[in-house]
Amino acid sequence: MQCDSVQENRDPIAMKTSTQAIAALVDACEPDSIVAVGERAQAIAQRWQDTHGQCQLTCLDATDTAEGLSLPRTQDLALVTDSLEHLSHSAGQTLIGQLRNYGTRQIGVLVTDGVGWNLTDFIGLGFRRQARIEEDGHGRTLYTYNISNYNHKRDWNNPRFWANPEMWGKAWW
Repeated sequence: MQCDSVQENRDPIAMKTSTQAIAALVDACEPDSIVAVGERAQAIAQRWQDTHGQCQLTCLDATDTAEGLSLPRTQDLALVTDSLEHLSHSAGQTLIGQLRNYGTRQIGVLVTDGVGWNLTDFIGLGFRRQARIEEDGHGRTLYTYNISNYNHKRDWNNPRFWANPEMWGKAWW
């Protein structure tokens, strides 16, 4: 399953609610499997599963992931909402890192602004800012990670620029 990334929304008015932003991410990905963490994520994922019966839904409690995730297979999409605000920064990084490291193809994280998480925290984890939403008197930001495009191909990463081009692809250490 190849998840197409939603283009970064530079106009915060285009997405009026965080629910619309997350739903747009789910629609763009068209997942066959979803991991949902948080009430809003679980509600949106449940709606997707209700209309797409083949979709496998796994709901997790953010506090239960400290011991490690045990997902049945690589997931197409993970949604995290209403969770990082209630976890320590370290526990939040562990949650997001585990979802990413277990091969989840795309991840969407909605976090309330000003609760200890900022853009550089997410950039350090390979995420991009997708949308900024003002609702209910709070600012929220949707960050996304897409394994297919988080690490762009570099021109210099080929045998021509390697120290020993004749060894390209032969020696691994």
